[in-house]
Amino acid sequence: MFQSTFSSDIFSELENLHQQVQRAFNAGSGIRGNTIGTYPMLNVGKTPQSIELYAFAPGLDPASIDVNLERGVLTIAAERNSDLPTPNEKSTVHINERFAGRFRRVLSLPEEIDPSDVSAKYRDGVLHIQLKRRESAQPRRITVQ
Repeated sequence: MFQSTFSSDIFSELENLHQQVQRAFNAGSGIRGNTIGTYPMLNVGKTPQSIELYAFAPGLDPASIDVNLERGVLTIAAERNSDLPTPNEKSTVHINERFAGRFRRVLSLPEEIDPSDVSAKYRDGVLHIQLKRRESAQPRRITVQ
């Protein structure tokens, strides 16, 4: 007598709709917004003495990574070559989910960074950039007399 226009599992239908909207707008599900397709993925944190940045970029030659700091803007650029054969009449690529090509990430940094005290190390596919904070920006304990 009464026929529902909804699926028997409304929650799975809502999840499907949510996934379609995400794909349509290429939006990440995280609180930071659009993260899908951004390469390399970054983790950024700070200590009282420094800002620590980790870029996850496996398969790079450390000599090919270009890290620049100019006027409070940090730029990371490099190129990762594809490990797959070039598609032609004798080879076919079925799945290619790994990023290959040139990339560039640009980040604005706070003024508290000391541009003369920055180090970068690449190990096991992770680029670690340590940006020291100016002495005047570091927390200090003041003795009460």
